[in-house]
Order: sequence, then structure tokens, then C-alpha cells
Amino acid sequence: MANEFIDKSNNDAGNFTVNVMGIEHAAPMIGLPDAAVYPFSLASVTLDKKRDIAAFQEALAGDRQLAVFYRIPHDAAEYEALLQPKFRKDGYSFCVMGTLARIVKNVRLPDDSYQVVLRGLKRIVFVSDAGTVSDPVPRVRYRVQVSSDGEDKLPGNLARQDALKAMFMEFSTLHPALPEELRNTIGNSRQPSRTCDFIADGMPFSETEKFFLITIPELRDRMDYLTVLMNREIEVARLGIKIHSEVQEAMGESQREFYLREQLKCIKRELGDLGSGSDIAVLNDRLNEADIPEYVADTVAKELSRLEVIPQNAPEYHISYNYISWLLDIPWRKFTEDKLDVADAEKILEADHFGLEDVKKRILEFLAVMQLKSACGDVRAPILCLTGPPGVGKTSLGRSIANAMGREFIRMSLGGMRDEAEIRGHRRTYVGAMPGRIVQNLKRAGSSNPVFMLDEIDKLAHDFRGDPASALLEVLDPEQNNTFNDNFVELPLDLSKVFFIATANVLEDIPGALRDRMEVIKLSGYTSLEKREIAKRYLVKRQIEANGLENKNVRFTVAAIDEIIDGYTREAGVRELDRVIAKVCRRIAGLYLAGSYDGKKVIQVSAKTVNELLGARRYIKENVAANPLPGCAVGMAWTGVGGVVLPVESVAVAGGKGELKLTGSLGKVMQESANAALTIVRSGAGKYGIAQDYFTSNDIHIHVPDGATPKDGPSAGITMTLALTSLITGKPLVKNLAMTGEVTLSGRVTAIGGLREKLVGALTAGMKNILIPEENRKDLEDIPEYVKEKLAIKCVSSIDEALEYGFGKRKFPKAGVIE
Repeated sequence: MANEFIDKSNNDAGNFTVNVMGIEHAAPMIGLPDAAVYPFSLASVTLDKKRDIAAFQEALAGDRQLAVFYRIPHDAAEYEALLQPKFRKDGYSFCVMGTLARIVKNVRLPDDSYQVVLRGLKRIVFVSDAGTVSDPVPRVRYRVQVSSDGEDKLPGNLARQDALKAMFMEFSTLHPALPEELRNTIGNSRQPSRTCDFIADGMPFSETEKFFLITIPELRDRMDYLTVLMNREIEVARLGIKIHSEVQEAMGESQREFYLREQLKCIKRELGDLGSGSDIAVLNDRLNEADIPEYVADTVAKELSRLEVIPQNAPEYHISYNYISWLLDIPWRKFTEDKLDVADAEKILEADHFGLEDVKKRILEFLAVMQLKSACGDVRAPILCLTGPPGVGKTSLGRSIANAMGREFIRMSLGGMRDEAEIRGHRRTYVGAMPGRIVQNLKRAGSSNPVFMLDEIDKLAHDFRGDPASALLEVLDPEQNNTFNDNFVELPLDLSKVFFIATANVLEDIPGALRDRMEVIKLSGYTSLEKREIAKRYLVKRQIEANGLENKNVRFTVAAIDEIIDGYTREAGVRELDRVIAKVCRRIAGLYLAGSYDGKKVIQVSAKTVNELLGARRYIKENVAANPLPGCAVGMAWTGVGGVVLPVESVAVAGGKGELKLTGSLGKVMQESANAALTIVRSGAGKYGIAQDYFTSNDIHIHVPDGATPKDGPSAGITMTLALTSLITGKPLVKNLAMTGEVTLSGRVTAIGGLREKLVGALTAGMKNILIPEENRKDLEDIPEYVKEKLAIKCVSSIDEALEYGFGKRKFPKAGVIE
């Protein structure tokens, strides 16, 4: 019969012919995307769509019959080619051929879906919708496909049935897991149509192929297509068995080969005949090719002869093998060729680091000495210690030195190290013994003359397992490290060609004996000007690239960089500055993606932009000495992160007993400085016009703000003395004055340390007039010129001289002039 009842607008099938009964029927409809229901077969399906559940419930309340059609997924191109023609309903495409099924069993699941067992009854053909669009229950009108008895009795179909049965039985022998009941059902079937459906339902075909088998109207065509699929499955099964057999055979061969090889090893071990592929043969080859000292070669040969008589499964075998491997891995005589060109090294240091002129000068001096001594072959590498606050470029300087010399760079962190074996290695008697990290890093570098950085040497610890600092004495002693002894290696190792560079934040935390073995180079904090240049040259560019803004034309103004330095960072180095710039770039990246910069060819970052992106300033720059009050003075202090100014305040409490009260978390040394200052002021009361009964009728309280921070050090005497004198005389000190220096009871001002950091901190804080000890005049040579040009520095030798300048009796020199 022609398919005049098919909606030709929804299919591309051309002509579609099927025998159907003329009577139309109506039934609730469900659409299945992943389960095929064949006539006379059972199928378990899950119904979770609202309209499918409504159709199921209506059928359950009636004759329990459902019209099952096969929903074609939107993205399944393979369905489009096979399942033709089709009709559309509820926004989906369905194949016009389906199955009339009866509900056998159902279970309601916790999520209100249903698991339903259906038994296929007949093939049906869609005619038309039986409901409206608003009808909650999908219904269709269908006709039953007529399968004449003549088709089942045709000789060709009977022959096809026999062939299919034989193929299924062959497949079942290849797949023993198929149910025995299915085999019996197919074997006893006498109708080709039922046999075809039973086999199609039981075979592991794809859902597409199973659906297609339902939609083929002619039995002969259906059986021919099924024959093609069965042939394919049998070939796949045969190939799978063949592959499995080959794998099993290969595994058996490999096991047999393993056993034979083990026996061969035992025989060769007994005969002393070493094969070229054995462990010992490989080690022998490496020994012959290695460029090692004679005493190392003798030790390796001795260990190899011992290894030959040790059973391979004995623990000693692996210990000895590991020891020999390490001896052959150490680069005893492997050296990289040095590029000792001071001019090139200077260019590299200048390109990598801004400022640090004194540091770079001293490094170039060491390289110059090495360049001169290389002519006579005696090149002993120096042992340097770079000390300074975090973020000033100590580690990166080490990398630049390695780059300038053409050497490998190795970095080893010593922070928190407390086990001596980390340096000297473990003795081989211990389980899991290995060389120390000095030897391990030399192996990693592949040369005996790398630039070796010992990072955070001031943070070594020690406990009952030993003292790593003591173990480092041999490593860093130029007179001993040419015969360094590792507990694991147990052979002298020459470290004299290694360029050791240690780094530390606090020099005083390094043990004295260890500090004595190194040439100390101090890296002070950067000034605001230096930080600005570093940000312009390196940090901004790096963070723009790191945050994906390199093609967005982002530009930071000088004012923006200054705003970040002054308002959002307070450090000696540039590590926090780098993080804040990165934060600004991240905020810009987010705004760029949000469309805030649409239409802008250049994204200009100004000081105002910085405030908008980062919020209010974290640090308010307050000049504590701009308008000083009586009793107040400003000192200069050194900290682990650079120099800072330290305000000192004092008040007198009438009606007291002459007691001195100190607050502000002052250490013992600063407390003694305060007591000495009070004694100096009392002893000179006559010179300053102070009545002696003042000290017996008043209590004096000295306070150093920021009381939560501990403070100590031998440089606050001059500040305490001038603050007390200002308090008692009621006269304020001159404006923008900062000072540093310790005083003796005789009134002499003595030298202090950390002058460079203190002057940089004073300049950053806005100070203009500086008092320092005369004994520190020599240290001014190391102060950068741009720092000295902005400060009026007066060197004083006595407290009387300091008082004259402090109270304005004598004028400070002009900025940039030192007296």
C-alpha cells in the first residue's frame, strides 16, 4: 500500500511501501530514544518525561496497550540516513514504524519516574495525531502492519531462517555468556519472522541498527540485513578470541623467557661469564668511558668485583650497585668553560639589575681577579655572602653571575635545615642512604664548577641530629673544600672550583665561624627613585605580559608608579611592589573583559586609576618631624626590611619622685640608652639652665610609638638625649630632623651600623636634616650620590654639638653638603 498517510513534509524517503490493515486504531504514545521493543519480546524501559508518564498512566488505567515509536535525537546524523520516513511530534522526530506493546510490569522509582516492562505485540505504522497540542496525554492513530503467513512459508525465507539460526549458534559458541533460554527459544522457533525478531533482540547490535530492523517492512529485506549484521558480529568475535589467544601466548612466552633469563644469569654468575646486557657489564662500560680520578676508578673496580659475587636478590647487591652508580654519576672532572670577560659581565649585570652599583662593582672585581688568574690555571672561586632585606635581588644576582660566567646555576635552600646529613650525606650502612645535597646538586648540574647558591643561610637550625652550620664549615672553607668528604661517597671531592654564593637577611644570625669564611657583600634597601626605575624597566612590563595585557596597550604613568610605591608598599625590596603591580594588572584585565575599556586605544594607568583599582591607601605618609613638639625627637633605625624612622616622645609628670618610665616594647639596650641619656641631661643641667630639683619633683615617661613592635639596638642614645633636653627646656627641635648615634656618659657620640639603610629610610620619610656620628663619616662614601644630594648631613662628635644643631643654634649645611 502506498504511504499516502505519511506527512511528506517531514521526511526525505521518497516512496515507502508497507502492508497495513485498513482499520485505524488510537492509543497513547511514548517515544523511546534508547530501547527497541520487538514483537513477542520483553523490554525494560525507563519513563521520566511528563508526557510519556501521562501516556503510560492512561494505558495502565485502560487496556494496558501503548504505541511505542522511536525518537530520533537531534544530533544523530546516522539516524537520519537509516530511520526514514519520519514524523514530528512534541518537537521531536519519530520513525513512522513502531511497535504496539502491552504493559507487563511497572515500578515507580524515588524520583517519580517509572521502570516499565513491555511485551511487544505487533508492528504498527503511524497515521496521524489523535489528540490536540494542549492535550496532556500524547495519542496517535495507527494501523497494524500485516505479516502474511505466506512470507513465513516462502522457501527463500525458510532458508534464510536456517542460515540465521546457524550463525546465531556459532556466535553463541564464541560468546558463552548468552542466556541458554535465548538459545533454546531461537532453536525451537519455526516462523522466520519471529526468529528474525528474537535474534535481533538478543544480539549486541547498536540501538540504531536495532531500530532499523524494526522499521524494515519486508521480512526478506529484514533477514538479509540481519545476516549482514550477524556476519560482522561473528567476525568481530573471532578476531577478539584470536587477539586474546595471541596475548595469552605472548604472556606465556614472556614468562618463559623471564625464567630462562634468570637461570642464564645464575649460570653466568657461577662461571664468571658476564653477558653484555647485565648490570655489571653496563657498569663496566660506564667505568671505561668515564673521566674520573684514579682513586675513584680503583674504588669502582673494587666494588664491581665485590658486586659480581653478591646474589642479585640480596639487599647488599642493590646497596653496592647504587653506590657505584653514584660514583660514576658525579662530575669529577667535568667543567663548563668560563666566559671570564669583565666587560660582558658588566653588561649582563647592568641589564638585569638597576642600582646596586657598589655590589656590582665588587662582583666585577672578583670576576676580574678570576680572569687574571685563569692565565696561570689557578682559578679558585670566591665564596660570597649576599646579605640584605627580602626582595632586593640576592637570588637574581646569583643567576646573573652564572649567566655572565657561562656556568650552570644551582640553588639550594637552607631555611629550616636541621639535619647534618643533608650536607654531608648518610653513611651507607643506613637503609635508603644517599649523598648529601651538595653532591646531589653537583650531579644535577653535570659539572664541577657551577655557581652554587646557598639560600637563606641565616635560617639554619640544629637539633640532636647535628648542626648543618658546622657541616658547612668544610664546604665554605677555601683551604679545606678541595678535599670535601661526603659520608656516602667516602672519597675526597674537590669543591674549590665551585662558585659558592650564600644569601642571608640578617648577617648577625649566621654563626661567627661560618661568617668568617665568606666575603660579605651587603645589599641595602632601594630608595623610592630606584624602585620607580625598577618598576619602569622590569616589573610593569613583566606583569603586563603575565596578565595577558601585552596587546592591549596598557601604560603606567610615573605618577601611578609613585602612588603604588608611597601608598601601597612599605619594604626595602621590590617584592611587594611587584605583587601590587600584578594586582593592578589583574583588575584591568577583569575590567577589560567586562567592556569598561571598549573604544580606548590606550589604557592609561594614572595615580587616580591606582586609587580606584586598589582602594584607599594602605600607608599614609606622615612627616613626624614637620612640626615637632617639645619632648619629641626622631631617630633612625635599621630593620630586617630596611631603614625606618623611629619617633621618640617624652613627658614630665609633676609631683613625682624622679622616676623614669619606659614604654614601647623597648629592649634592654634601648632601656640602658634612655637611662644614660637621663644621666647626661642631669649632669649638664647647669649648662642647659635646668634646676636640679626638677629631676626630684617630676617623673619622666619616655615612649616609642608602635608599642606592639619590639625595638632594640645601640643607636638611640642621641635621640633620647635630645628628646629629654627638649622636654625639660620646653623648646622643640628644628624641623625635619632625624638622628642616629649612641652616647657615652662623658657626652661622646659613638659610631653605629646600617647607616645606608637608615639614610634611605629617612629620605623616604621626608627628612631633610640628619645628625650622624663623626666616626661614621667614612661610611658616607658608600651612600649613593642621589641620596646625599637630598639630605643635609652633619657629623657630630659630642652631645653638646648635637644639641647646638638640634635646637638651631648652629645652621645645618645645604642639601648635598656634608660637614
